[in-house]
Amino acid sequence: MSLTTAALTGTVLTETVHARHLPMESWLYGLVALVVFAILAFVVASYRDVANRHRSKAEAYAARHSGDAHGGH
Repeated sequence: MSLTTAALTGTVLTETVHARHLPMESWLYGLVALVVFAILAFVVASYRDVANRHRSKAEAYAARHSGDAHGGH
């Protein structure tokens, strides 16, 4: 039992000695994620109300296809 404990203790100690260093500070990862999500939110918000920008085209399409019972392809 002591051999197993010694082997496990040695393995744990050798793994903790070789810690990896991050290429930048840890809080910068959160900042990068925040900036990416803000850019994505801007892209999503830019598509808001797109259908109403072309209301005349939508009304003309609806007038042409008003009697269609299929509603699609």
